[in-house]
Formats: sequence, structure tokens, C-alpha cells
Amino acid sequence: MNASPRFFLAGKSKLWLLILLGVLVLGGLFMVLRPGAGPAEKPAAETTPTATGAPSPALTVTVAQPETQALEQLLEANGSIAAWQEASVGAELSGLRLATVNANVGDVVRKGQVLAVLAGETTQAESLQAKAALAQAEAARETAKADADRARSIQDSGALSASQIAQYLMQEKVAQAQWDAAKAAYAATEVRLANTRVLAPDDGVISARPATVGAVVGSGQELFRLVRQGRLEWRAEVTADEVVRVQAGQKAQVMVNGVEPVTGTVRAVAPTADPQTRNVLVYVDLPRQAGLRAGTFARGSFALGRTQALTVPAPAVVVRDGHSYVFVIDAEHKAEARKIGTGRRTGDRVEVLEGLKPQDAVAVQGAGFLNDGDLVKVSP
Repeated sequence: MNASPRFFLAGKSKLWLLILLGVLVLGGLFMVLRPGAGPAEKPAAETTPTATGAPSPALTVTVAQPETQALEQLLEANGSIAAWQEASVGAELSGLRLATVNANVGDVVRKGQVLAVLAGETTQAESLQAKAALAQAEAARETAKADADRARSIQDSGALSASQIAQYLMQEKVAQAQWDAAKAAYAATEVRLANTRVLAPDDGVISARPATVGAVVGSGQELFRLVRQGRLEWRAEVTADEVVRVQAGQKAQVMVNGVEPVTGTVRAVAPTADPQTRNVLVYVDLPRQAGLRAGTFARGSFALGRTQALTVPAPAVVVRDGHSYVFVIDAEHKAEARKIGTGRRTGDRVEVLEGLKPQDAVAVQGAGFLNDGDLVKVSP
């Protein structure tokens, strides 16, 4: 009998609890949905800069208008550094041993400098033998000349017959010819003796040295390779369509990794194109500078003159997703993202090829933080 009232009271308590929870939920919804109230409401200063309710600027930027400038027109190319001319220095004698080598790779040499010496004992002996033969021929010539002179002096006296006189005169000519031959043979041995010294044919730098002390050299065998006068050139590869814009005398800026850029002068343009690459070689004389080496790769550009170009400050150009943009600021201070095509760069200016008009005002400082449609404040 007592369980029923307790059950009734417990059920009634649960009912009032459910009613109370419902009232609280409805009250909360009323507070959230009521206009102008609630903790989620932003202060008026954050959404409106003025009492009129206009949106506030997202960022303060500086603006500038594009400028037309005369920019240098460049033609870029790749190529390699090579020797202007190389001289192959070899031995003119064969069968002689290389006694000494006086120059090594990288040495700067002068014209006529002794680079190597061949063993000349045999050649020197041949020279002494030829010199003795010359002396003998000279003595015979003097004797024959004296006999011929006496025969000529008495040929009218009848002391000698005409045949005897002719014989003396013939012996003089034979002796003279033998002396000339001996003299030529002696001169040849002197030349051979002189050729035992290998001399530099011109000023330059030794680029290769196959010479080895003790080796028996052959005639014409290369002992040294010489970069004549130490001059180097850049052999740039230019397409056949672009090479018509390059002429002798133009300046070229050449850049090699690890070396300061150098300015060269176009010396010549090849008359034919390479049948494999269809490119034309342009030969650019380079000044002497430490660090430049034949055989290294180099890139550079040819100066083709100045042309007018529309430019904007470099900070105004924003690169996003692989494309270049500028933000054009209209009269209402709203930013419009404008895709552009860029070209040459000089200092802090960038050439605009397309997508921008000269009268457009572009954001400069702060452009990298803008989005399309942002309202900005223009700094004076």
C-alpha cells in the first residue's frame, strides 16, 4: 500500500524535470536567435569602420603606375669556352732521345723560349764532320782557283795548250760546286743541331704536355700544346632564326660558374650551321681573366640595343600557381588580380608584356598579401 504513493511522487518529479529542461532549451534558443544580442555578436568596430556600416580596408598599400622605359634587348645563348687558337709543338727530328723538359701544363711561355731539349750528341758529331768537309772543299776550291788564275794569265803566251787551260778552268768550277755542296751540308747539320731544342712558336699558355723525359721521339710527334697568346673565346650556339640579329662588334655578357661575369666582343659568326643541331656558332673574344678555362660551359647574352618597354616595380609582381599577377587598385580602392606576362628585368623594374595598361595603378608594398576583391587603404 505504501509503494504506490512513492511511485507516483517519483514519476511526478521526472515530469517536472523534463518540463524544466524544455524551458531552458527554449530560452537558450531565444537568446541565440534574438537580433543584436548574445556573446557571439562581434563589436561594431570590427565590422564597420564608420557609423555608415561600410566594410573596413583589409590592408594599407602603396600604389604606382607603370612606366615606359628604354630597356636593353638581350639574346641569351649557351656555349663553351675554347682556345682562340692552339699550336701543336712537336719535334722536327726523329730517333733522338728527349733529354730535358722545361715546361709544364699551365706555364706561361714566351716566343722562342726553350721548352725541351733532345739529346744532340749524334747531331753535333754530324755537324763537326760537315764542318771539316766544308774546310776541305774550301781548300780545294782555293787551289783550283789559283791554278785557273795562272792559266788565264798565260793563255796568250802559248805556254799551255788550249785543252790544258780549259781543264784548269773546269777544275775551278768543280771545286766551287763541291764547296757549295759542303757548305749546304754543313748548314743542314747546323739546322738539325738547332732543332734539338724545341722552342715555343708564340707567346701563350701550355695546355697539354705529352713530352716524357727519356722517350725517343719521332719526326712531327707532338710534345706540347700551346694556347696562343693565352686568348680564349666563347663559342655560343645560336639558332639560325636568331643569328641574323648578331653582328661582329656587338658586346656579350658571359657567365661561368664561380667566376665573375666578363664582357666579350663578337669576333665572327660562322657561315654555316651545324648539321646535327642546326645551330650557328658565334665566336666571342674574351678578355684575360683568372678562372676562365678552355672546355668549360658558359652561358651569356648578346646586347641587341634598347627598346621601349612598359615596366612596373618588382615588388608589384606576385607569383602564384606558376603565373605572374599584379593587383590593380580602382577608384574605390578595391584590388583586382590581373594576370600578366613578364619579360626583361633591370634593377628593380620588370617588363610587362601583356595584361596591363599604362593608366592602371598597381599595388606595390603589400601586394603579396592581397587577394582579388580586397578593399585596401592607399598610403600617400
